[in-house]
Amino acid sequence: YPVRDPFFKMLPRSLSNFMNAFTSADHTTYPFATTNPQDFKNLMSVYLDATLHPLLNETDFNQEGWRIGPENPKAAAPGEVQDSKAQNLVFKGVVYNEMKGQMSDASYLYYIRFQDHLFPAINNSGGDPQKITDLTHAQLKKFHSDHYHPSNAKIFTYGDMPLKDHLKEIGARLDAFEKIEADRDVKSPINLEVGPKYITLKGPMDPLVPQDMQYKTSTTWLMGDTSNIAESFSLGVVASLLLDGYGSPLYRGLIEAGLGPDWSPNTGFDGSGKRGVFSVGLNGVKQDDVPKVKEAIFKTLEEVRAKGFDKIKVDGILHQLELSLKHKTAHFGMSIMQRLKPGWFNGVDPFDALAWQKTVDAFKANYAQGGYLESLLEKYLLNDNTLTFTMEPSTSYGQELVDEEANRLALKISETTEQFSSEEEARKHLERQELELLEVQEKARDSDLSCLPTVHVKDIPRQKEKKGIRDTSLGKVKLQWREAPTNGLTYFRAVNTFKDLPEELREMIPLFTDAIMRLGTKDKTMEQLEELIKLNTGGISVGYHSTTSPHDINSYEEGLVLSGYALDHNVPAMYELLQAIILETDFDSPEAEQKIRQLLQGSASGAMNTVAESGHSYARRFAEAGLTPAGRLAEQIGGLTQVKLTTTLASRPSTDSFADIIAKLKTIQSFAISRSPSMRAALTCGTESSSANEAALDRFLTSLSRTSTVPTTTAPQTSYPRNAKTFFPLPYQVYYSALAIPTVPYVEAAGASLQVLAQLLTHKHLHHEIREKGGAYGGGAYARGLGGLFGFYSYRDPNPSNSLAVMRGAGEWARERQWTARDVEEAKLSVFQSVDAPESVSQEGMTRFLSG
Repeated sequence: YPVRDPFFKMLPRSLSNFMNAFTSADHTTYPFATTNPQDFKNLMSVYLDATLHPLLNETDFNQEGWRIGPENPKAAAPGEVQDSKAQNLVFKGVVYNEMKGQMSDASYLYYIRFQDHLFPAINNSGGDPQKITDLTHAQLKKFHSDHYHPSNAKIFTYGDMPLKDHLKEIGARLDAFEKIEADRDVKSPINLEVGPKYITLKGPMDPLVPQDMQYKTSTTWLMGDTSNIAESFSLGVVASLLLDGYGSPLYRGLIEAGLGPDWSPNTGFDGSGKRGVFSVGLNGVKQDDVPKVKEAIFKTLEEVRAKGFDKIKVDGILHQLELSLKHKTAHFGMSIMQRLKPGWFNGVDPFDALAWQKTVDAFKANYAQGGYLESLLEKYLLNDNTLTFTMEPSTSYGQELVDEEANRLALKISETTEQFSSEEEARKHLERQELELLEVQEKARDSDLSCLPTVHVKDIPRQKEKKGIRDTSLGKVKLQWREAPTNGLTYFRAVNTFKDLPEELREMIPLFTDAIMRLGTKDKTMEQLEELIKLNTGGISVGYHSTTSPHDINSYEEGLVLSGYALDHNVPAMYELLQAIILETDFDSPEAEQKIRQLLQGSASGAMNTVAESGHSYARRFAEAGLTPAGRLAEQIGGLTQVKLTTTLASRPSTDSFADIIAKLKTIQSFAISRSPSMRAALTCGTESSSANEAALDRFLTSLSRTSTVPTTTAPQTSYPRNAKTFFPLPYQVYYSALAIPTVPYVEAAGASLQVLAQLLTHKHLHHEIREKGGAYGGGAYARGLGGLFGFYSYRDPNPSNSLAVMRGAGEWARERQWTARDVEEAKLSVFQSVDAPESVSQEGMTRFLSG
């Protein structure tokens, strides 16, 4: 398939519900998934060809990897108005800009620098921008030649399509190769047997975190060989017992003790390498507390060794495992692949790893002998063969990155100049190279793709399978039923709606839903509640709910959504736990204020990294906030507005009272749930448990108050800008942008055309302009059918002004374009990828229930 970017070109020619590539520390995975047999054959053919026989043209390397060129190459073209800034030579490249964005995430930076020192033989899987510019096209081709060979590959398929057909196709492709000696070298971590090692590096300041809480530090041990599957499983249990939940020993000993608000990015047990790695650390640590973190870790481990692990907590973990095996998900095959592949590359037989019950039985047998988990503590953790890795804040870190890139750029330009007679000739070469790449990109826009296989709209069934749903009621509460095979599980959701909720209460709902999972009740600590939740449910949660009316984009619904799932016989216990955490959480306890402060500090410490990871989502949310009421609510609850509120509250001096905040949380608690017409519920279960479920839900509802008084307001709501430009200066190396437009309600026929238009613009215009030519890692258009919005975005973008100009001109471009039948067909296929994607049984009927 001799086309540029075959994976991207296949996106609109397929009904796939997943296509991607994952870079890992020592391997790269190219997964895809589809429910259509012909589509599976098409994608397998393209994937095998693209990975084993890629074109790897130099222009592709320049576009995707790195190059040096004028900031605006067209400004350098003959006849163009000369702009000195536009002619500045800069580093360019899609992956280069992606990784500049990735390294702007302080959590990722900490983790990758930790990995660099623990595994010096392994490179940054995504690429370090400071090293990417040392890579040459020839080196890339040699790397592919050395490693992308069947002798060095592992192939995984899952599903109900005939394996015989897969093997025939794979065999035909692989038979063209001769067997070679594959690279079997397993990269090992540094030796920690010679005593403790300490490494301290500088990192960026977080402007949303108090200046005296900027350190990150962790302590790491090396564990056993991960090919011992039973022991690795057991070490995972030990890690869960030590770290998971607010009642866990290390949470109490470190975070609750006030040493830091949140775990460091590397905290936990990592069994993906040949040897397991266990790390514990904190973000947001004060300078004087850095050594105290390691001391507290060892003190806590010694206490756990002396006291032992509680059986009830081990039983809770095993119960969660049982539920996870029964819980039907839409991506089961993908999750199996992700679980198997790390060990497979390190000598673990995948069929041994799949023998899950055998592993659990071995654990239970060892545990029954007594002292087993404690002996693992003794074996691996009660020693100082450790690596303590600390990142200290530097006010000059950002400027040092800018200076380093400028010096590296100057060096690369100098190296290029040496190949020409003068600096001017070298510059002309770089300008000409950039214009040639633009020409290649333009030609590729409308290149002949007929060699690529495709499915067609006619292959899509005209009728989608209807999921049987029925409606009943219990008193004034409306009830939706979805009865289906669920492996003996019951899934519950309920929505309690509010009218004209004051903003001062709405903005506190995220804190309320966090606090009720943290504070405990008058007669039970949160640790005891967590034990009961793990022993009786697969999880319970409470969250904010809002949705636009399908009939009117200026009408909306908001409230709280309750959810949980459990084995059928544990459903009554699930309701009791939901009722306890919502209505009985003790906001008046002496520890409530401190715990709420810790929750806020934990959220604030990760806020900058969350925005760095999903900046385009935050940009879209803010752009939409001024267009519809539901857009405004989404920004207040989950946008930069909420980030600002959280960080403001988190930075309150410790001497300031939280009485005003606690009063608002108690007010929300007073109307959170009730047995009134504002409440509706949904149950998904097997038909055999319907009667018992109805009775259990009726008892739960009967125990609730018939009414609740929701404070209302007629005060003007916060308004967000419309027809305006907004810029948020954040300490990242790249940008995120968005532009949004109000459209039509969900029920209007034009909504379908807008869905198709979004795909046409993404694949035929925005991908070329924003990613290929502009250098952003991602960009496109979207149609939010239910929200009544159409928009554009760019992700990890070095030139957002250019991207926004492209977005503003997209409508005119689409109007003038001569669309072909093939263009429209591909756009429809892209729409149906999500419409017909597999759905977890727990999600069936939920769009109807939540949004009408």
